[in-house]
Amino acid sequence: MSTALTGPAVQDLYRLRRDAELVLDEDGAATLRQGRFRLRLEQPGMSRRALLLRLGAGWVSDVEVGRLVSSLEGETRVLPAQLLLRRLLSHSWVERRAQVADRPLLELLPTGLGRGSLPETRRHVPGVCYRLSRFAALQHERGMLVATSPLSTLAVGCVDVALGALLAAAVQGVGPETVARSLAVPPEVAGRVLDELVTARILVTAAEFDAEVGDAPLAYWSPEELRLHHRSRVGRHTLPVGGTYRLRDRFPPQPLPRPYDGGRTIELPLPDLATIAKADPSFSQVVAARHSVRRHDDAAPPTLDRLAEFLHRVQHGTLVGESGGQQVGHRPYPGGGGIYELELYPLVRRCADLDPGLYHYDSTGHRLESVAGWAPAADRLLGYARAAGAMAGPPQVVLVVTARVQRLMWKYEGMSYAMILKDAGVLTHQMYLVATAMGLAPCALGAGDSHAFAELSGLDPLVEPSVADFLLGTVAPEAAGP
Repeated sequence: MSTALTGPAVQDLYRLRRDAELVLDEDGAATLRQGRFRLRLEQPGMSRRALLLRLGAGWVSDVEVGRLVSSLEGETRVLPAQLLLRRLLSHSWVERRAQVADRPLLELLPTGLGRGSLPETRRHVPGVCYRLSRFAALQHERGMLVATSPLSTLAVGCVDVALGALLAAAVQGVGPETVARSLAVPPEVAGRVLDELVTARILVTAAEFDAEVGDAPLAYWSPEELRLHHRSRVGRHTLPVGGTYRLRDRFPPQPLPRPYDGGRTIELPLPDLATIAKADPSFSQVVAARHSVRRHDDAAPPTLDRLAEFLHRVQHGTLVGESGGQQVGHRPYPGGGGIYELELYPLVRRCADLDPGLYHYDSTGHRLESVAGWAPAADRLLGYARAAGAMAGPPQVVLVVTARVQRLMWKYEGMSYAMILKDAGVLTHQMYLVATAMGLAPCALGAGDSHAFAELSGLDPLVEPSVADFLLGTVAPEAAGP
């Protein structure tokens, strides 16, 4: 049975953050680098250069800092070295470990950089119950469990496995006594551990937890959506965001045209865009008339020619060349980096001259590729689309938008899925405008049955997930608008 530790209180150890690089310049300066961040120290002197090297090599305590500096330049240089260490700590260039004797308990891992990047220190209040924040996330990193929150710029590494069990207990609520008992540490150590977890917003008071659930603005956010927003924007973390080409040396890029497996194809007629341009209403008229139409005319379904024209005006693409080692192209709507990861899969229930089933639109070849005939999964996909669109009857065509994620993730880091959703929004608007100009019935959906689509298409949802859905058909007479 474990007994509480006795002896020294919590000891702090320090090291350079592991994603930082120390460069000693020939002119005597020292530079710390992390992604887009730089900190240059002009003429730091022998002992402070030695301190930087020691911090880069591993954990070091305040006592060891004093010994190192004293041995090189005497005790009078200990204070300047300690001031440098505190500066690095306050600007998030240094990670911190809390331990008792030789037992590490936790590590404090800054996720931001620069002045003001650390959260304000918060102390626990005796007698108050603390709960695991609704926004806290636990993940495997650096060989340990790491607790993070998008509301904080400080992560907590659970070096001691008992700390992970404590966080599980915090779902119901913990206080200093529970911390002391769970970690087998004296009360003063338990209080310090609780302070660190409260500062990092991994643990919150019961009142704060209630506010996370029920009060504006935190109640608006789900943890998943807040994490996605936090990760895909810069400012509060130092993680790479943008065109880093992180997969360049690991996987070959996918080509712009989606590879075709050789099944049945249907060559589509090319629309006469010059004639169409003369007959189309003006752009202002289209924008003003655009609206969702939820009634389709099954007595006069769209023809294959009309569907072909719509697909061409919405999605037809051409190969432009290469950028960064991957093929890029052009479509009627803008796409991140010219990569154009989105694909269109029409699920056709009613279309003249076209059998019911699921098809893929080859945007570069302007043809339909047969993916699957009608099956129970098609009924489920159609049924959900009808319900999501609040339609009285089933839609004639459901356009499922997928993303070939490797196309985008091969280049972009941190923001890839957010960019996919933005591209899907642009494509949705394009479909609305084209359908309105053609006098068809458009309606975007807020969600679709991804599982039914994956079952019907046979596509791996981790390779090419469905990300948006759009209903298309002919306008029923009673639904005709201005």
